[in-house]
Amino acid sequence: MIDPGALAAHITKLTVLAMKARDAERTGTLRLIKTALMNKALEKNAVLTPADEEQTLTMMIKQRRDSIEQFTKGNRPELAAKEAAEIVVIEEFLPKALDEAGLKALVAETVAEHAAASGRAPTPKDMGPVIKAVQAKIQAKGLRAEGRIVSELVKQGLAG
Repeated sequence: MIDPGALAAHITKLTVLAMKARDAERTGTLRLIKTALMNKALEKNAVLTPADEEQTLTMMIKQRRDSIEQFTKGNRPELAAKEAAEIVVIEEFLPKALDEAGLKALVAETVAEHAAASGRAPTPKDMGPVIKAVQAKIQAKGLRAEGRIVSELVKQGLAG
C-alpha cells in the first residue's frame, strides 16, 4: 500500500525535474495535479488515502474529456490537444485502464455469475447490482474503467 501523501511528494519531485528540463506543459500539469490533491485534502480536512487520490485524478481526467468535447465542438483543436496532453500526464499516476475487450469479458462473466446466483436470467432491473459487482472486480484487479463505459456494457450485457 502506498503511504498517504506519498503521491503529492512524488509529484513535487517530478515537478522539479520537469522544471529543470524546461518542460512547461508537463510542469503545468503536475502543478494542477498537486493543487487538486491539496484542495481535496483541505476539503476532507485529512490526509488523502490512495482511493481519494485516485478519485481526484479520475475526476480531473473526466473534466478534461468534457473540455475536449466542448473545444472540438467549438472548433478549437489547439485547446483540445492541450487537454489531451494533460490527460496523458494525469494517467501516469493512475492504475492501468482496462481495455474494452477485457471489460466486455468481465461484464459477461459477472452477468453469468449473477444469473447462476439468482437462478434466473438477469434483467435490466438487475443493472445496479451487476455494475457494483463489475466495479468491485475491476478494483480488486488493481485496474480502472470509466463508469459510463461500464454502465453501457452492462446495459448491453443484460439486454443481449
